[in-house]
Amino acid sequence: MRLDKYLKVSRLIKRRTVANDACDSGRVLINDKPTKASTNVKVGDTITIQFGTKDVKVEVLDIQESVHKEDAKDMFRYL
Repeated sequence: MRLDKYLKVSRLIKRRTVANDACDSGRVLINDKPTKASTNVKVGDTITIQFGTKDVKVEVLDIQESVHKEDAKDMFRYL
């Protein structure tokens, strides 16, 4: 699954366009490497998102095309 879509489906970022912009500006890392929005996400990857002065680091546990709001938190775990 594309990184921008994963960020939206997992609800780490609210909108896909915002996720796209974050990736393009270099604020999203996969396994500590800058990535593009089109990068494929795999189970076990570590995603770091820079929100201003705060970094959010998560591990990918599951990949699904669509998910209910209540189940989105099961797609990742905070590190």
